[in-house]
Amino acid sequence: METITLKVGGMSCMGCVNSVKRLLEPLPGVTGVEVDLAGGTARIAYDPTQADVAAFRRTLGDGGYPVAD
Repeated sequence: METITLKVGGMSCMGCVNSVKRLLEPLPGVTGVEVDLAGGTARIAYDPTQADVAAFRRTLGDGGYPVAD
């Protein structure tokens, strides 16, 4: 199991927090998502044999939440 924290743009309310969770939680290999609205981050716990960071970035970007590099 690994964790990564991504800087997520476009979040302005708790609805955004819930949207980010809904985008990430169903991805294969994701075991947990914690979103910090004030810090603008998403901490993702995942199995690296089933998921990768590129998929997280793509999924969030497609959902309207760009990830900063």
